[in-house]
Amino acid sequence: MAGYHLGWWDTAGVPTQARFGKYLRPALVIAAARACGGSETAALSAAAGVELAHNFSLVHDDIMDGDQTRRGYPAVWSVWGTSDAILLGDTLHALAYQVLVADLPELVAVEAVRRLAVAVAAMCRGQSDDCAFETRPRVELDEYIQMAMDKTGALMGCACALGALSARADPETVSLMDCFGRKLGLAFQFTDDIIGIWGDPIITGRRAGNDLAGRKRSLPVVTALLSNTEAARELAEMYEFDTALGEETVARAMALVEAAGGRRSAQRHVARQVQAAVDTLPAGLATADLMALANVIARRDGLAGTPESAPADA
Repeated sequence: MAGYHLGWWDTAGVPTQARFGKYLRPALVIAAARACGGSETAALSAAAGVELAHNFSLVHDDIMDGDQTRRGYPAVWSVWGTSDAILLGDTLHALAYQVLVADLPELVAVEAVRRLAVAVAAMCRGQSDDCAFETRPRVELDEYIQMAMDKTGALMGCACALGALSARADPETVSLMDCFGRKLGLAFQFTDDIIGIWGDPIITGRRAGNDLAGRKRSLPVVTALLSNTEAARELAEMYEFDTALGEETVARAMALVEAAGGRRSAQRHVARQVQAAVDTLPAGLATADLMALANVIARRDGLAGTPESAPADA
């Protein structure tokens, strides 16, 4: 099941290379380590540990969200059932710590485990808040941003911090890397929210407007609903339903979110967070690798790729 979820093989165990994930978090670990003067080899166990922790959350998220596909293929729970999928997620979580400390000295390993545990706890808190938002009549912007920081920012910050730790960086540098990753994590989540509504189904493996169909309160929807426009009022009425929205209603909701400024506002938030992340690092740490990863997040899938959405020096 793990190999299938990670894209290594199909349900019969036949190797495939058709659906690997983005591996952005382990890339951040390695890039952060190199920026701090460390080697890729020394950062590999931390990179693998972070990716395993991320994937445990994906397996569980698919169950909670009822998503039957992942990267265009049936999700683990829809193939093997909910119980086995939960156990797979638990196993990946446990393996994350086992792999993380494999090549780290004891004192560094203790700090690495602490940071990953804190990040996973925040990630779970953020996921809980995200689920709770779906049944609330109003979500404030600052509440949403805090949820996104917990759900996505915490683990990306941890990834960068672990890269610095593996390079034996000083505490101040580790903290700077953590801050950089957290802000990138916000940008990543905000871009994901845009893709969840307007993403290309060929790229995402999900139909356009998928988040709207489930009445998910993503950033474009939250900002649209707070706009106090006629489009916002009509959209709010749609979100009062308890059932999934139909295809025609989803198309109308997409138009309303755009008319209320939700898409444009989300793109601006992406641009701000990417620039804030870049501004976090002093010149000596702002390496070409880290700036390239920031640029990938800003321009992911072509949805946030306007000049406004990318940092000037990325």
